[in-house]
Amino acid sequence: VSTQSTGQNEERLAKQKLDKEKRDAESLAEASRTNSRRKRELQITKLSFADGDDDDDDSDDDDSDSESESAESAPDKATDNNGDKSSQVAKRPRIIKNPFIDTTFLPDREREKREAELKAKLLAEWQAEQDAIKAEVIQVTYSYWDGSGHRRETKVTKGTTIEQFLAQVRAEFSRELRGVSTENLMYIKEDLIIPPHTTFYDLIVTKARGLSGPLFHFDVHDDVRLVGDARIEKDESHPGKVCERRWYEANKNQFPASRWEIFDPEKEYGSYSIKDTKKST
Repeated sequence: VSTQSTGQNEERLAKQKLDKEKRDAESLAEASRTNSRRKRELQITKLSFADGDDDDDDSDDDDSDSESESAESAPDKATDNNGDKSSQVAKRPRIIKNPFIDTTFLPDREREKREAELKAKLLAEWQAEQDAIKAEVIQVTYSYWDGSGHRRETKVTKGTTIEQFLAQVRAEFSRELRGVSTENLMYIKEDLIIPPHTTFYDLIVTKARGLSGPLFHFDVHDDVRLVGDARIEKDESHPGKVCERRWYEANKNQFPASRWEIFDPEKEYGSYSIKDTKKST
């Protein structure tokens, strides 16, 4: 009986020892699986192009040897993936501007500089052309008016002001205008008193029109066409009048001074046009 009891005790102790070793092995395997899972999650977090997390449930059935091999191969796989990512970054094409997109609305210093240079060049060319036009000489027919006309002709440039023109007239009528200053002289063209700062160039380029004819013709000519239509304006140019301001103040209520008024460039005195009678018929 004692021998049988001893055998049972040894058998029970051996079974307990075996159970303990089995539990220890399961604990080690569980710890290894947990460690391997954490390493895989860490590698997946670092690799943004990873396909996704591995299924943790599939690894529960693997033994400890396969898990350790997986844990050892994970750093090598991560190294390869990092190498692929570096090569992808290196091969990424450089971003350039699309030539088919309209970007003229965007600020561009070089384009603005070119436009400013072109504008300055065109302005200089235009100014040179205008200066050349102002330097052209024209012949002006006028009458010194003191109640009766004393017709004369003189030559001036288109850039000459009315004040300069009156000074020239005063020099030509030195005896009649001996005691009269330029400020006390007036120039009347087509029943309009032209301000002294106005130039002949201003009247020409604006095609200014007076009450009785064009202000940009300074010669004298009559319209010899046989025109009976009142709607057709005559092409006539009358000589301008130069008179003393004192005479105008004394006779402004009488003809022809009663018709005169000061020229206003902003005022519309009517359109000036010449109709071709041959085409109208």
